[in-house]
Amino acid sequence: MKMMSSVHARTLPINDSRPMHRLRSADGVLLAGDSWGDPGGIPVILLHGAGQTRHSWRRTGMMLGEAGFFAVSFDARGHGDSGWPPDANYSQLAMVRDLESIASSLGMLRPVLVGAATGGATSLLAVGEGYVDARALILVNIAPQTEPAGVARIQSSLRRGSSRFEPRDDAIHSPTALCLRPKDESINRWRWDPHFVAWPRDMGRRRQRLCASARKLTLPTMLMRGEHSDVVSDTGVAEFLRLCPHAEYVNLRDAGHASAWEGNDIYGEEAMRYIVRIAQAEGPRTRRLYDCA
Repeated sequence: MKMMSSVHARTLPINDSRPMHRLRSADGVLLAGDSWGDPGGIPVILLHGAGQTRHSWRRTGMMLGEAGFFAVSFDARGHGDSGWPPDANYSQLAMVRDLESIASSLGMLRPVLVGAATGGATSLLAVGEGYVDARALILVNIAPQTEPAGVARIQSSLRRGSSRFEPRDDAIHSPTALCLRPKDESINRWRWDPHFVAWPRDMGRRRQRLCASARKLTLPTMLMRGEHSDVVSDTGVAEFLRLCPHAEYVNLRDAGHASAWEGNDIYGEEAMRYIVRIAQAEGPRTRRLYDCA
């Protein structure tokens, strides 16, 4: 187990824009995404948490692109500009298959996966259960063991947020329903399907699958946690590092569990340093990349 010293967090604003890419998932849901950098570079897939959108990683994506990587960030199904499944399927398997579709669209290049919260759980399962052959995995504020009070707080926040939205006239629950309209557009730009919050979740089964996946990890792995996170505790970190002894761990000072309104870019610089180290270790071809270590 490799340990790294704590670092300070910096918060960056989030901007909105129209998606650059559209991709159909295995079950037909339309996924919306953005990309930065050289399509021939090492791909980095950035996955957001519940209630967030692809914009939560925007500045990290830009930074990776400038360094020579090919960063892509997609809205999860039911979020942002991505479609809503007609059967309201927000299962872990559906999210994993969406990630599989995104990774497959990159061709033969193996991606680095960077996932925050729910996006991290999706990434861990995708690798551990053999859906995605990744070259490295970075998990942000997610572990098999999560704290019930923190999870309940997140779910409560999402339910309250859903009450601040009203559907557009064309936002019927269908694959073409891409967003919700805020009742007060000056308050909020983040959008998600209320059915996502209502999807039944077996937390015991979820933990079993995440633990089994963590035990199977052999690729370079990093776990990052905001020191004030109420979702992943020191106990959850310790368990993950027992399950995956080769993983590196970063405790990000002055950071908590990022909300939809905060985004994940406070974790971007540490993720960047790790990704550069992984790329440089692969050989001379990647040593031209920006060295931020």
